[in-house]
Amino acid sequence: MQTKMAIRFITGILLVSVLAGCSGGGGQNKGLMRKASGRGGEVMLVMDSTKWRGKLGDEVRKTFRAQVVGLPRPEPVFTLHYVDPRKLNSVLKSATNMIFVTTLSSKSQASAVLRNYFTSSSLQKIQEDPSLFLHINKDEFARGQSVMYLFGQNDETLIKNMSDNRDRLRRYFDEIEKERLMSSLYVAKEVTGINDHLLNTHNFQMRIPNGYQIADEQSNFIWLRNVGVEVDRNLIITYVTYKSESQFDDDELIKWRNIVAKKYLFEDPDIPESFVVTEDRPAPVVKQLTWNGKYAKEMKGLWKTNNLAMGGPFIGYAFTDEGTGRIYYVEGFLYSPGKSQREFMRELSTILSTFKTQAELASAN
Repeated sequence: MQTKMAIRFITGILLVSVLAGCSGGGGQNKGLMRKASGRGGEVMLVMDSTKWRGKLGDEVRKTFRAQVVGLPRPEPVFTLHYVDPRKLNSVLKSATNMIFVTTLSSKSQASAVLRNYFTSSSLQKIQEDPSLFLHINKDEFARGQSVMYLFGQNDETLIKNMSDNRDRLRRYFDEIEKERLMSSLYVAKEVTGINDHLLNTHNFQMRIPNGYQIADEQSNFIWLRNVGVEVDRNLIITYVTYKSESQFDDDELIKWRNIVAKKYLFEDPDIPESFVVTEDRPAPVVKQLTWNGKYAKEMKGLWKTNNLAMGGPFIGYAFTDEGTGRIYYVEGFLYSPGKSQREFMRELSTILSTFKTQAELASAN
């Protein structure tokens, strides 16, 4: 799975074989390698300190420290931990995610150390072809590790290549993080009873991790909730008959969400007049994309209760199912005041991605 994803990402940017000579632990017995370690969303960044403080470092920060859309407080998409190449020891090399950044024009001692990770033939190819700037390795220094090499003939060329591919570079590590989450979320027993109930009652399924319970259910709506001491995780799935493309209009999607939220999402069951609304300042960010292999609209934004007692971020996807003639809206929303919310939202997005209709499940079997 990881290899296929890496090749798909690299296609059109760099032939994988070009830098097959990068050094590392790829040829070692993986069972003898230490296990990669690091918190979710963390990346170890290795580059010359002068470059880190200059324009190249600015581009690295714009790419990997961009702000997450739809959170109540500023949070970067990834947490970068900078280290000078000369101080990179075996412990730091076991980081789960690593990025090496270097250019051939730099003559510093730190850059020379970085160039040792490339073979002479690889360096020659980089020198001859300015379009080459990326290579990805798996399990290079530790098991379960992803390493990205960003390189160029000079700073200007590498900055241009990174700027043109910011979204794709970010997406690579985002998908890697979601793959790891997929493994860890379902180590504990899944709530198979809910999975089966969704399939038998609503003709779709979603892999529900342990800890979630059904908070409310109607003929075309279900609310799943995992209430912790500090974090309240929520999943909702709703659907109606698909009638026209206008249902995918941004305003119509927000209107649909508000109707469902007002009707079913309460702040407190003992306060019937409390309900959830979509925050309009700032307004949700809606974009078109391919999600789970189908056309969809993604919506990221903030929610609040009508009495302003609670609030938080949400992420949702709207898409159609031709087999049932439905348009679905699936969403994850979070209540975790005062806490970092980036990784919780990545977790909810990962769970949502397991959604499958009855027809999709049948075709997979």
